[in-house]
Amino acid sequence: MSSRTNFNELLEAGSHFGHLKSKWNPAMAPYIYAEKNGIHIIDLNKTVVKIDEAANAIKQIARSGRKVLFVATKKQAKDIVAEKVKAVNMPYVTERWPGGMLTNFATIRKSVRRMSQIDKMFADGTFSNVSKRERLQFSRERAKLETQFGSIADLTRLPAALFIVDITKEHIAVAEAHRLNIPTIAIVDTNSDPNVVDHAIPANDDASTSISLIIDIMVNAVKEGLSERKMDKEASNDEHHDGEEETADVDASAKVDEDEDNSGARKRRRVTAKK
Repeated sequence: MSSRTNFNELLEAGSHFGHLKSKWNPAMAPYIYAEKNGIHIIDLNKTVVKIDEAANAIKQIARSGRKVLFVATKKQAKDIVAEKVKAVNMPYVTERWPGGMLTNFATIRKSVRRMSQIDKMFADGTFSNVSKRERLQFSRERAKLETQFGSIADLTRLPAALFIVDITKEHIAVAEAHRLNIPTIAIVDTNSDPNVVDHAIPANDDASTSISLIIDIMVNAVKEGLSERKMDKEASNDEHHDGEEETADVDASAKVDEDEDNSGARKRRRVTAKK
């Protein structure tokens, strides 16, 4: 299978630009190609390989029917992630990471349910009996909950993995995932430690072009996984249908045999009676 991206595509997106040499994390040394004008240059050949590994992992998760939670609260990334990830119905966090999002998941789910309760109250006319001021308070509460938790409303259980843009900024999310043994996939720049995540993609995590290209690839991997899941289900339904037909054929055949046996027995009885 060919790679999902190539050296030139990543080069054009500016994925090779790391941070200043003075800000580097020595653990990133295997992924650094050179230093130019005091800035580290990332080895994009290694980035291509790591992108493929990460995309394949995400594809398998989507195919299994589980969720990948995308985390990107930095200004350059949040709009890109929200727009692209929403299109494939995966959950995402682009506002402030709510502490305990994973480790205190039950409480987070209560907040999501609260949104549903308010919606229901608006729908069934409950609010027609309260004052204008109270209605306004509920509306504000609903808006605040939507901002914080609207993008994870469909996340009914812990995600199968996290995809993170900038692990230094999202260190709390990384720590919570570790505590619960949830696999982590991330775009890792030269100022971060790639060893703290399971799948590190060495690339520029500040340039919107670099982030956009890599998120596109991950979203396409989700689409592939969902498409294969659909085909798996259809194949399973066909097999079930074929199995039912085979059973019906066997039953029909058995009935014919039984009828023939009964017919033969009746003939023998008539012959015996005549004698």
